[in-house]
Order: sequence, then structure tokens, then C-alpha cells
Amino acid sequence: MTMSGLRFHTLDVFTTVRYGGNPLAVVLEADGLNTGQMQRIAREFNLSETVFVLKPTRDDTLAKLRIFTPGKEMPFAGHPTVGTACLLADLGLAPAGDAVNFVFEENVGLVPIHVQRTTGAPTFAQLTAAQAPSYGPEAPPPAVLARLLGIAEKDIVTVGDRPRTASCGVPFLLVPVRAPEVLAGIQLDIALLHNALTAAPLNGWATEVYVYARAYEQDWQARMFAPDLGIFEDPATGSAAAALAGALALEAETQNGRLHWTLAQGLEMGRPSYLDLQAEKQAGTVTAVRVGGHAVPVSEGILYR
Repeated sequence: MTMSGLRFHTLDVFTTVRYGGNPLAVVLEADGLNTGQMQRIAREFNLSETVFVLKPTRDDTLAKLRIFTPGKEMPFAGHPTVGTACLLADLGLAPAGDAVNFVFEENVGLVPIHVQRTTGAPTFAQLTAAQAPSYGPEAPPPAVLARLLGIAEKDIVTVGDRPRTASCGVPFLLVPVRAPEVLAGIQLDIALLHNALTAAPLNGWATEVYVYARAYEQDWQARMFAPDLGIFEDPATGSAAAALAGALALEAETQNGRLHWTLAQGLEMGRPSYLDLQAEKQAGTVTAVRVGGHAVPVSEGILYR
């Protein structure tokens, strides 16, 4: 297949209101594209991510997804997964029903999906992370983090919570700060951030930093920066929210049961995004991390050569 005639859709993800949330481009029937073409198309859309929907390679999956930022291919990302699930359900390309389950193939592995449809409301989708939560290298010292974020060192939380690195398929440097007002005052130093991510102790383990605070209307509020991926700031980041939920679950005193949090992101960008986070624990072990949200259609069209 050539690029001529490829259908695409755009959606706003993690929102119930058009022109909120995180914009996403989804290219359907993309099997005829090679990696270079996909990367060029992602740069053309210039959104945080563009997802390409391919035929599944397994009988037990609905589709294979390849996900690209303007700068590189990602093994997994939350808002492309959630948005594509909502889109395929809305187009009748997913199993019929008000509450359905299926699985996507992504470079990270198999990603289980639950879709909930309600008449007159945007579609809701929830993913279960393909990988269990894990920690990475030690985070840089608070003094270094404060300089690269352009905030006071005292604004970084180190008691009861702490900077650390974590992953549920995509690694992040997680940095808690004392209040949403601190989030709003961040003045990122891109060069210092690059140095911190590539030098010891991280040595390139993570390419993205997720800064978060206790919120007033949600449990958490966050901002995500990844200039090395071509994303200065992302309005909503499901993979980062999964990493945070995984870390919170690992650290929770709860030994058995379901943990639940709500999270807002993108407020400082004028793109309010709302994510639903869950984790399951059994005998002290985190057995599942889930991220969910709504998506609303914005546009559709054809990609020409």
C-alpha cells in the first residue's frame, strides 16, 4: 500500500471536551508504511504522539500499534493506546457492546484494554500496563533537580515521598513537589535536564521527567517534560501516570485490594487532561497497573503521497 489514501483521525484524549486533553493522530491500515515513513508522518503531525494501526500478528489481539513521537518510536504510550481504543470502538472496528475487552500488540508487549461506552457520552478506555512496575537508578540530588526545574530546593519533597525513577514499560524520573503552585512556576533548563538524564546516576535510563504534586480537586497534578524526544511538554502522559501509579502502589501499605487515584495534567498548557489510575495488589505484590480516560474525535482525513 502506498501513502495515498491512508485514512487518519485526530482525537483529544483524557478529556470529555473537544480541544482539551492531549491531541492524538491515528493512521489506520498503515501496514504498507515503513519505519522511516512513519517517523516522517509523525513529524508532519508534530503532536506528542502519532499511532499507526497495523494488522495483528496474533489471533488473540485486535491490532498491532506502533507509536511515534516527532523524534522517535516508543515501546508504549498511554494516550495513543487509550485514544486508539476509543476510536476503533467508535468506528465499529472493535468488539460490539457497552463494555468490551480486547488486547493490543505494542512494542512493549501485550496491552489489555477495557472499553466502556455510554450513550450520549464520550467513550472511555482503560489500559493495563504490559510490564509490572519497577524502579531504576537513583535520582539526581534535590539540588540538581531544583536547578534544572528552576525552582527552590525546598520545594522538592523528600520526606514521605521522594524523587525516584520508575517504569511500567517507559522509564521516567519522578519528582514530587510541595504544591501545584510550584508546578506552575517551573522554568525548565533544557541543557541541565539533558545533562541530568544522560549523566550518572541515570546514564540515559530515562528520557522524560514527570513532576507532580498533591492537588486540590484531584489526588495529583503533574507536568511532563521530554525535550530529548521532541516534546517540550506533554498535556497528558499515560505511561508516566502508569509509572507513578506503579511506584505509589509499590510503596503503599495496602497488601491486598485495589488502589485508586485521579490525576490532572496539562492545566498550565491550557489543555486540561484527567486520568484515572488504578493498581491491584495481592499479598503485597502489585499485580496490575491501569490508566484510563475518555477521548473525543476532532477531525479525519486522508494522507497523500
